[in-house]
Amino acid sequence: MSDIAISIQNISKVYKLYSRHVDLLKEFLNPFGKRYHQDFYALKNVSFEVKKGETVGIIGKNGSGKSTILQIIAGVLTPTNGNVIVNGKVSALLELGTGFNSELTGIENIYFSGMVMGYSEEEIDAKIDNILSFADIGDFVYQPVKTYSSGMYVRLAFSVAINVDPDILIIDEALAVGDIRFTQKCFRKIDEFREKKKTILFVSHDPGTIIKFCSSSIWLKEGEIFQRGAPEDIVKRYVAYMIFDSETSEGKKNSLFSGNEHKNSTMDKIEWDDVNSCSSFGEGGADIKGVALYSKGSSRKIRVLKGGERVILYVKIEIKKDILFPIVGFVLKDRLSANITGCNSYILGLNLDKFRKGDVKIVCFEFNFPNLTNGSYLFSPAIAEGTQLNHIQHHWVHDAYIVEVNSTEEAAKLDFTFALKNFDIRVE
Repeated sequence: MSDIAISIQNISKVYKLYSRHVDLLKEFLNPFGKRYHQDFYALKNVSFEVKKGETVGIIGKNGSGKSTILQIIAGVLTPTNGNVIVNGKVSALLELGTGFNSELTGIENIYFSGMVMGYSEEEIDAKIDNILSFADIGDFVYQPVKTYSSGMYVRLAFSVAINVDPDILIIDEALAVGDIRFTQKCFRKIDEFREKKKTILFVSHDPGTIIKFCSSSIWLKEGEIFQRGAPEDIVKRYVAYMIFDSETSEGKKNSLFSGNEHKNSTMDKIEWDDVNSCSSFGEGGADIKGVALYSKGSSRKIRVLKGGERVILYVKIEIKKDILFPIVGFVLKDRLSANITGCNSYILGLNLDKFRKGDVKIVCFEFNFPNLTNGSYLFSPAIAEGTQLNHIQHHWVHDAYIVEVNSTEEAAKLDFTFALKNFDIRVE
């Protein structure tokens, strides 16, 4: 057990659900022990181990038990059944509202949290400057936490969590709030922890974060471990599941990618943007000839949108050689060339039929355009062959189509998983 940081053995967490408040009293007073509740298993016989120095990402739909398992490991919740063994000092950044007393000031909460973790006042005194410097919330540290914004709360909570120098760091999606600079600062700190061989366990809905930081990933589904393995494999299957979340998903995949050529009058009316003048690269097995973006149900191209609309990105491709395992996708970037989101058929777990030499394929990406801040955004489509890790890039076109987001409403935070929900691809 010397190399094991966390050992979870047959953990279950059961909640009693009552239809009415009075049923709780009736059950308590009933002399025959009659049940007036239903058992809800937030976790059901979950077992896994995390080695020292591992970074493990936990993914799953809302309600799958992700936060519950982290809270049990952190000691915030007690399991109904099973055993938890934790070797090392734990620091946990759980969901907002957990860990701090809202009536106390930020500085008071720093000392309170440190003492709960076993530090003396003198030890916290030695760390206080680093905590305040990293949090960088100024004089708000002397104000009650209940007056903080969610971003300020996370700044202080994360700063406390990492500056107490734990053996095990637990993070529950808290970094989803806050400004981008602080988020990047946190990720750099996580990288430092990984280099120091600290054990990290975190929940995230961002597939990119799981792939970048984790050495392994656990997929929780309805309170049970559904799959565990390499982050890229688990993320690919999970994203495909989130999009095709039904028992008939295989049938849906087959209908999308039948490979049959057919005429469609709508396709003949597409107003293509010529991409010949765009920078591009590739091995030449296929050429992307045109790109167009339409609103769902519209007969006109769109250049300006508000965000949140259902759109269709059309990509016209001439096939120059037989492509056995085609991958078609796109990346959406901002004006500073930072990746915003993107997708391809491989990530979605969809197998395209063979593309044959001489074919002209029109690939249609239908999705909800993400809510973004006002400005210019650029689509870069691509066609490759192989797998996500090992592929031949036949043609990648930089900045093939430009759109402007112009909205008077405050932009919602981009969530990668949300952007891919209800994602649909067709090949004509």
